[in-house]
Amino acid sequence: MFESPVEEGWRYWVRWQVPVCGLIIAIPCVFALKFIRKSMTKPLLLSDLWSTHWRHLSPSWLLLYRAFAFVCCVQLLYEIVALHGPFVFFFYTQWTMALVAIYFALGTVVSAYGYWCPSRKTRSKTEEDVKLMEKDLKKNVDIVKEDTIKVQNECAQQEFQEKAGCLGTLMQMAYLAAAGASVLTDVVFWCLLVPFLLGENFQVSLLIGSIHALNAVFLLGDTALNSLSFPFGGFAYFVAFGGLYVIFQWTVHACCVNWWPYPFFELSTPWAPLWYLGLAVIHIPCYGIYALIVKAKYSLLPRLFPHAFVKSF
Repeated sequence: MFESPVEEGWRYWVRWQVPVCGLIIAIPCVFALKFIRKSMTKPLLLSDLWSTHWRHLSPSWLLLYRAFAFVCCVQLLYEIVALHGPFVFFFYTQWTMALVAIYFALGTVVSAYGYWCPSRKTRSKTEEDVKLMEKDLKKNVDIVKEDTIKVQNECAQQEFQEKAGCLGTLMQMAYLAAAGASVLTDVVFWCLLVPFLLGENFQVSLLIGSIHALNAVFLLGDTALNSLSFPFGGFAYFVAFGGLYVIFQWTVHACCVNWWPYPFFELSTPWAPLWYLGLAVIHIPCYGIYALIVKAKYSLLPRLFPHAFVKSF
């Protein structure tokens, strides 16, 4: 039986497994943070965040879907916290669900802005330009009409090129990290924990099953509707999120908590480096699975719905 970090004190943290496991977590996180810093300079279009690829589907449906998913995620988090207390946030599952809720919160705000504000902004700018043209070009009504159409097209094109800003960037980051985290959460729970730990001390209730399934379901529904890209470089956000969770676990265990929520976090076993290496490596297929789903979206949906799904704008 392994002693807890609280029981052993500082001796628990000076064993050889600790720096090895620390390097296994720290090295990918350092590269991930460097990549994130570089990717922050790349432009992100607002239209990519709130529009859809479905020809006859209004973006308002994506807005409503994101608002509905946000409410459901918050409700699930509220119910599990009310049942078990804030202690549940020691688990990666609740971190993932909170991240999914943050994504849908940001997505709702950005969708609302993209759906309403640009049209009003474009319309007001167009009206001002029309008034100026009518004042300066009173000679020919046909010329005024032609220039009005030209101004409207230019305004629409300028709006399409509007940058997403800080809020949109955070939304994209949350989307990429939440996608990989949801796959990791559900795969570990349904393929590892349930088959091997299910018994008298571990039961799957409706709430537990829902919180380990609806995170991915809501994201997949959003992916089917949205126009967001899913670059492989987004893997860095997923890695940074996982590293932040491990840092949180090590910190609380060094301070006050005398147990690990997952047995593979235990550092006193000689197999700890292999467990941590496995945790680091499993991030790759989890993110890759979601990337393949997005790739299938752009390859299969245009064939299945050639008149409804627009592959690119």
